[in-house]
Amino acid sequence: MIWAAAGAALIGVFAPGLRAEPLRWHGFFEYAFGGRWVEDQTKHDRYNMLEQRLQLKTDYFFSGGDILGRWKSQFVFKGDFLVDEYFGGKTDFALREANMVMSPADFMDVRVGRQVLTWGTGDYLFINDAFPKDYVSFYIGRDDEYLKKPSDALRFSFYTDAANADFVLITHAEPNTLPDGQRLSFFDSFQRGVAGTNSDRMLVEPGWQAENFEYALRFFRNFGSNEGALYVFRGFDKSPRSYLNEAARELFYERQDIFGASIRGPFAGGIGNVEFGYVHSPQDDHGDNRLIENSMLKAMAGYEKDLGGDLKIGFQYYYEQKLDYEGYTEALLPLDYFWDEYRHLLTNRITKFFKNQTVAVSLFTFFSPSDLDGYFRGYVSYDMTDQWKLTWGVNIPWGGDTHTEFAQMRRDKNVYVRVRYSF
Repeated sequence: MIWAAAGAALIGVFAPGLRAEPLRWHGFFEYAFGGRWVEDQTKHDRYNMLEQRLQLKTDYFFSGGDILGRWKSQFVFKGDFLVDEYFGGKTDFALREANMVMSPADFMDVRVGRQVLTWGTGDYLFINDAFPKDYVSFYIGRDDEYLKKPSDALRFSFYTDAANADFVLITHAEPNTLPDGQRLSFFDSFQRGVAGTNSDRMLVEPGWQAENFEYALRFFRNFGSNEGALYVFRGFDKSPRSYLNEAARELFYERQDIFGASIRGPFAGGIGNVEFGYVHSPQDDHGDNRLIENSMLKAMAGYEKDLGGDLKIGFQYYYEQKLDYEGYTEALLPLDYFWDEYRHLLTNRITKFFKNQTVAVSLFTFFSPSDLDGYFRGYVSYDMTDQWKLTWGVNIPWGGDTHTEFAQMRRDKNVYVRVRYSF
């Protein structure tokens, strides 16, 4: 196989003296289609997903007398080839993972390269997980794997009797992938309403300078059956919430510091979790700059329980408060959109398996009593064989306003189907 020969050749070049075994490739081929429920005048198609995807992944464990062998090193690769019919059959390649994992000491692991980073305790809710997300994939019905975007990073993991720690250095602040009007409509403050292809705003990303590196630190340890964690993040907001130049319709990703904590463990016959974070806006310390997002306080509590019979339920409550709100409102101009001081969000997940766990039914709902909007996600998956899997699902955002998180997406309701062959 060409891929195996090429991989073995590369290992031979960069790690001479190691045993060069053929790489073993795994992955899947998937066909996916998502059709719109409602007509959207800002779009030219009645669908928002039509694609074929080939994912290839492999890993290689180094052995031998070279330093990589002594460090118990592993090379990890995962990449996706995509044909996207929504954009006229555009072909693309997305490198999901390409990193080296090394253990230079018994108490330390090092991972360098492209990797998917995640921590925190929420289910689709993120407070201290400040790593990039792909919300376009989330709304059109791609697999949950694609909600998390990769980062180019260096991660050190330390293990001690007192506590464990992860330190992450990210060399480029990768932003969230958000609806931009091409595939999904969204609220555009410059258009003063829901926009599609007519949106002409500009998003200014942080440059590649060393001063724009991001840093994340997590300390965690077990307390009996509970796991507690402390978090620190210094970097950039992954969503463009602040205005750089109103006249030029430019938004930017403001600097952001996050300090938080979480605990997760057994509670009332199930598993409970609590997490909070203070999100500091260093570019708007006093909250009186109407163009820059305020500092915020975020908190959530969750509970999940296995009811037996392959049935599991979960609930979450999320709270968000803008700080220095009085300074923010006093700085607003008469025609400005304004955001509420508080936001409340409730979620519910129900998962049930049938036919020896070959059929899964999952329902997930978001509801905000403060915004009066919500989002219903449901799917049914069927493992027809060990290789073939069929998934059918729906995405139904709803709400009355045009500018709240889920209501702005209400024109993007869709039904999707994915057929996957794994190898």
